[in-house]
Amino acid sequence: MSPMKLTASALAIAAVSATAAAARDQVQVAGSSTVLPYASIVAEAFGENFDFPTPVVESGGSSAGLKKFCQGVGEETIDIANASRKIREKEIAACAEAGVSDIIEVRIGYDGIVFASQYDGPAYTAFTQADIFNALAPKVMVDGVLVDNPHAQWAEVNPDLPAENILAFIPGTKHGTREVFEEKVIAVGCEETGALQAMIDGGMSQDDAEDACLAVSADGRSVD
Repeated sequence: MSPMKLTASALAIAAVSATAAAARDQVQVAGSSTVLPYASIVAEAFGENFDFPTPVVESGGSSAGLKKFCQGVGEETIDIANASRKIREKEIAACAEAGVSDIIEVRIGYDGIVFASQYDGPAYTAFTQADIFNALAPKVMVDGVLVDNPHAQWAEVNPDLPAENILAFIPGTKHGTREVFEEKVIAVGCEETGALQAMIDGGMSQDDAEDACLAVSADGRSVD
């Protein structure tokens, strides 16, 4: 019988290798910091209610957890990978190359992104994906041309937003939530504003343009 691994996501991905866990008598878990609090609670409950040691749960980020998960099956690899996104095809391929073929993905919830501002500050009520892209991207469309981002205040992006300097605290690059932010917000805004097509028209391949869309300015307007 081939070893089995299980993945769970918030969208968590959990991977369980019964063979490895039995050999070391303790389940090893790593991955998303978003899922970490929930995984820790489940691990503690498991240890309190079953005749097995409490599983070891570590963080490190969704991608890092899945990378460890796909290193193979055995005592030296983790049994469960937590992720705040679905496992990717290239990660499934990497798993297969390392002998991890029977992967079960368990969805335990949904990752959400909330935009919040200071309670007693100006109201930000008109955000769209295009607004976020135009505020944070290093290059944006102005009068039909892709140029260096000239916007310094939110009102320059959208007149319905406050005349306040652009500053956004966004998920860190090592977290699955950042990937959700990029996919659901930045990438959508890039396409809606025409920046994606402008990059392609300028000579970029589709893949390179899509990657370029996900960039955020490193001039201090976004902090991760």
